[in-house]
Amino acid sequence: MTDRLIVRRDTYYDSVTLMLASSDAEDVEGVAFAAAVTATPVNLSLIEAQGFDLTGEHPGPNDLIVALRASSDDAADAAERAISARLTGPADIATGAPGEIPPRSFRSATRRNTDLNLAFVSVPGRYATVEVAQALDAGLNVFCFSDGLSLSDEAALKKVAAGRDLLLMGADCGTAIVDGVGLGFANAVERGPIGVVGASGTGIQELSCLLDSAGLGISHAIGVGGRDLSSVVGGAMTLRGMELLEADKSTSAIVVISKPPDATVAARVIEAAARTGKPVVVGFLGPIALEGDTPANVTVVDSLEAAAQEAARLEGGEIEISSLQSEARTPGFVRGLFCGGSLCYEAMNVVAATGRRISSNVPLEPELRLADVESSQGDAFIDFGEDELTEGRAHPMIDPSLRNERLERESRDPEVGAIVLDVVLGYGAHPDPADDLARVVSEALGRRQDDLTIAVALCGAKRDPQSIDDQAKRLEDAGAYVTRNSAQAARVAVAAVATTTERADG
Repeated sequence: MTDRLIVRRDTYYDSVTLMLASSDAEDVEGVAFAAAVTATPVNLSLIEAQGFDLTGEHPGPNDLIVALRASSDDAADAAERAISARLTGPADIATGAPGEIPPRSFRSATRRNTDLNLAFVSVPGRYATVEVAQALDAGLNVFCFSDGLSLSDEAALKKVAAGRDLLLMGADCGTAIVDGVGLGFANAVERGPIGVVGASGTGIQELSCLLDSAGLGISHAIGVGGRDLSSVVGGAMTLRGMELLEADKSTSAIVVISKPPDATVAARVIEAAARTGKPVVVGFLGPIALEGDTPANVTVVDSLEAAAQEAARLEGGEIEISSLQSEARTPGFVRGLFCGGSLCYEAMNVVAATGRRISSNVPLEPELRLADVESSQGDAFIDFGEDELTEGRAHPMIDPSLRNERLERESRDPEVGAIVLDVVLGYGAHPDPADDLARVVSEALGRRQDDLTIAVALCGAKRDPQSIDDQAKRLEDAGAYVTRNSAQAARVAVAAVATTTERADG
């Protein structure tokens, strides 16, 4: 066996390109392991876990590491060539007239085309603040996929955007659907009368997919980033989004979803909802204390599931939630492994409601924060989309390998009785997440001999490119319980691990 470790100093490629380069190398015959990654702490630990010795290399976060394990030097050489071919391949050429030079700034782009009104910002985090500021200065609405803005910069830029009647979706905005066009991670849902404002990307996805399954559609879904309803930002873009949906004639009902916001900001959102004059569902995921009476046109709920059901009811539809439960009884701890932050949060609330204390890297309570994200203790949930696990890596909805590896590891813990996880389909997501996941699930359940339950929250729409029915069948054939929302997947897990006494008490 040949091991090869290459460090390229001060070399940057985006995480998706590196993921594809690694995949190209692993497809070479005789290659057992291949990784081309930025030298972040998470990536270094993964390489060391494979037995590679980094002693003396001292790689930094601006360096590129290539780690190869192959059956021969020839196979390693071929893998290295495959990586180089991907990294040095021809760059995409901007469309336009022959010889036309692409614009060098947002302002020059808007001078050339006065119809432009949206900038999509997806750059390394340290550059995001400048790019967003320049886009706003050019009079453009902004979808900011990058997560590098400080909270104070986000607040200041959103104040600028609001003053210019512009939208700043983000930072760290995962999803939006504007006039039928998906931005970031979005699903192929039908057009319809329900407008959405969401401080949660996968929350928007699950909500819109549940509505789509009921034959209802989305007029627009405005993502605002997970920190918009903090006390510092003050809900600036949530309020702006509601104003736009109020004025939109194609929108007859509005849904606002977020993790529990600052109480003062929550009150501000409900007051704004009342002013729209349209029926508004406000979904704050988890308990929150609200003062005073709720306005007549506003309904406040505490889950994505309930928000979707109430929005469907407003439009004369109905969302049926499956009563699927685990047939097995597999007592033990519950572990959650999620690509979507809001889906993770919703599932944690369901499990916590049974009295279990859940440690997490995105905890429900500060004192429940995981001491080490690499080591689960007791009931524990991990959001693999958090910054600490995505630095230098593609988002887990694009590259779920880190989550799948953790699933394999957690399944070997005899104290674990159930594992709950999500699979998110749609544009931008992995083209076939069931391909590797079904194998990992099948092997895990085969090892445990009927003392482990695996529940999957499959978020997707019937027109998504991955084929939701095919994904569900392959995961079910592997032995997983497949549901269409995270709350139901969590209920499957807690039912499986509950003892007879716990069931009687519940």
